[in-house]
Amino acid sequence: MKKLKLVSTQPPKHAYKKQEKVHINIPNLLDRQFAVTEPNQVWCGDVTYIWAGNQWVYLAVVMDLFSRKPVGWAMSRSPDSNLTCKALMKAFESRGKPKKLMFHSDQGCHYTSKQFRQQIWRYQITQSLSRRGNCWDNAPMERLFRSLKCEWVPKSGFIDLAQADSSITKYLMGYYSKVRPHQYNGGLTPNESEERFWRSNKTVAKFS
Repeated sequence: MKKLKLVSTQPPKHAYKKQEKVHINIPNLLDRQFAVTEPNQVWCGDVTYIWAGNQWVYLAVVMDLFSRKPVGWAMSRSPDSNLTCKALMKAFESRGKPKKLMFHSDQGCHYTSKQFRQQIWRYQITQSLSRRGNCWDNAPMERLFRSLKCEWVPKSGFIDLAQADSSITKYLMGYYSKVRPHQYNGGLTPNESEERFWRSNKTVAKFS
């Protein structure tokens, strides 16, 4: 690394206070079962902040746990239910309105609000929530945001919201989904992992 003038950009570890408090109305149905057998079985979502111009802007992402592929996202100046609803809507429409789907997230107010829960109900999605203050219950999303900030976001942030939106879209759709190998996928990109699944399914259907 010294010869190539490479510098690690991994952030330091954080000390989290472990809590076991579940939501009173929405249980932790996923229970860290992050390995799923096919696309559009379980999605997870989260919101993070990005510096753009002279303020924080907020990014909501929806990920398919099968391949760790980002399938919907939205950016806004406010971390509210409009943001999370927009990200979920994009995911739901782009994936062909799948059935028998579970959506998992933390207990943020933008996921427990009446507005978001009504959208979950309209889409006939089963909702699951992490235990309060327990980041490991939504570890794949935490890992995605860590990769985004270490590999892509400039140290000084973006010029404005428009530049942040454009650049992060390129990361999620391009680099992260098409180029970056994932250990979870056995070295395949998310797109390659899904393509292999669908090819295998077609082969099985042809000979069954």
